[in-house]
Amino acid sequence: MPESMSFSLNQLNLQLLIPMCISLFGGIILLGVGVFNKTKSRDLYITISMLFVVLNLGFLFLEGNPIRQFGFFNLLLVDGISLLTQIIMLLATFVLLLFFMNQNNLPETQGAEFYALLLFSIAGFAFMASSQNLILILLGLETASLCLYALIALHNQKSAFEASIKYFIMGALATTFYAFGAMLLYAATGSVDIISIATFLHQQTYQPSILVFAGFVFLLCALGFKVTLVPFHSWGPDVYEGSNALLAAFIAIVPKIVTFAVIIRIFSVFIDSHSAFVEYTLYAIVVLTMTIPNLIALTQKDVKRMLAYSSISHSGFVLAAVLINTPQSHSVIFFYWFLFLFANIGAFGILWLSVDCKKNYQTQISHPFEKFSGMIKTNPTLAILLTLFMFALAGIPPFCVFWGKMYLMQSAISANYTILALIMAINSIIAGFYYLKLVVYIFAKEPYEIKDSQSSLELSSKFALSITAFVSVACLFMVQNLLEIIEKYILK
Repeated sequence: MPESMSFSLNQLNLQLLIPMCISLFGGIILLGVGVFNKTKSRDLYITISMLFVVLNLGFLFLEGNPIRQFGFFNLLLVDGISLLTQIIMLLATFVLLLFFMNQNNLPETQGAEFYALLLFSIAGFAFMASSQNLILILLGLETASLCLYALIALHNQKSAFEASIKYFIMGALATTFYAFGAMLLYAATGSVDIISIATFLHQQTYQPSILVFAGFVFLLCALGFKVTLVPFHSWGPDVYEGSNALLAAFIAIVPKIVTFAVIIRIFSVFIDSHSAFVEYTLYAIVVLTMTIPNLIALTQKDVKRMLAYSSISHSGFVLAAVLINTPQSHSVIFFYWFLFLFANIGAFGILWLSVDCKKNYQTQISHPFEKFSGMIKTNPTLAILLTLFMFALAGIPPFCVFWGKMYLMQSAISANYTILALIMAINSIIAGFYYLKLVVYIFAKEPYEIKDSQSSLELSSKFALSITAFVSVACLFMVQNLLEIIEKYILK
């Protein structure tokens, strides 16, 4: 056989597939257990899910190498960005599974298929984050998205069906935009490989054509949908409201950090071209995404919808780091989202723990502000923890999200985006109003019923709340070390 045609299995670098295979195998095991286990045992399903999440995390920590590695005919790209994305995704899933172990009567959480779909979605997101090929990114995205559509519909309520259908239709539209954008880039550059596209666009003799800019616009629309950028955000609050609280937290964190990893890879190529059109377009979307959801959140009467709009605003902050496009700002993306995930999961977790409380208010929404009136009297522990998470999400020092915003503003000022840093500061002040509105209800309003429900919390939920609260407060003492670890992954 000619030397040019020789082939070795070592070239596939199959060990790069192990994290995805662990999640896929875990989902298959769960489906098998669900078929042969005649009595549904939710604790067993959650335990199996947690086992495979921990195995996945252990493999990434023990074998993870931030040095760039290619595999499977260069379709896979595992580097620091991929590893950080998967670690954040798995940490969020682990904490959410701890909350799921608390006794709850929601029917969708009783079957093995719920947790199998969760692991399958993690595998799809892992493929999405670990690729430089636009086609493989699309396949991973669709695999994960189809699982999320089904997970939402399992809630088996009218609002859940509506949310699932809306998410599916908007997702199909986003997929069309993505495929068309990838096609335009292939027509302009002759490749669907991000590195090859970057090499082609950086040729000094080449001037970007209208096809390249059109491809950028279509990809921006598609990926903007996944991270709820304005004006592609309208589906977000409805989907969050139609999902149970913990699934809403998953949607608010995991798909977004994975999509931001893809955005870093793709949009850095366009930003490096120093195109005024690309920079001004991203700048406008950053400002709109930070500001408009903040203003809408001020008028919300449902806590879950308020948190949905706030997560959209946080996406705008993170996109600002993509616009700045320096190694330091890329590090801040993962630093910011790592801190945000604990405060956000903590807040949604308390909504989950309160879902079985007696409802003696007349309303069509599931988590009205009135539900938390006088919570400091009915459940002081959860009241204090929810207040802590509101302070953290608002970016009040010294809680966790404050450090993410501070380093993000510092990166913006260092890159001469002073006005952008000022807009971030203004939006942080606006956000404080609707976060503190819930604190007012907790402490200053009279409760509907004096009843202590602390005894209903199981050990797993107490452990999950302890983790989220600890990181939200104690991050003050690990900020520098955490940044150094993230920079080690990004700068390799």
